[in-house]
Amino acid sequence: MSKGVSIMNLLMVIFGLVAILGAIGTFQAIKEKNLLSIVFNFGTFAIFGWFVVMTILDQGYPPALH
Repeated sequence: MSKGVSIMNLLMVIFGLVAILGAIGTFQAIKEKNLLSIVFNFGTFAIFGWFVVMTILDQGYPPALH
């Protein structure tokens, strides 16, 4: 296993956790009716979640060697 693949595995896990925390924060912000927090938390969820989903669809998990 090359070093680049292991780093990509770690990044996908970290970005996935960030996306999950963004989703949780979005729901908490909706309950508190905090608009700025809703915007930033949803943006975090959307960007990091999209990156993780598209990386898994493109390379699989764990990422394939090229």
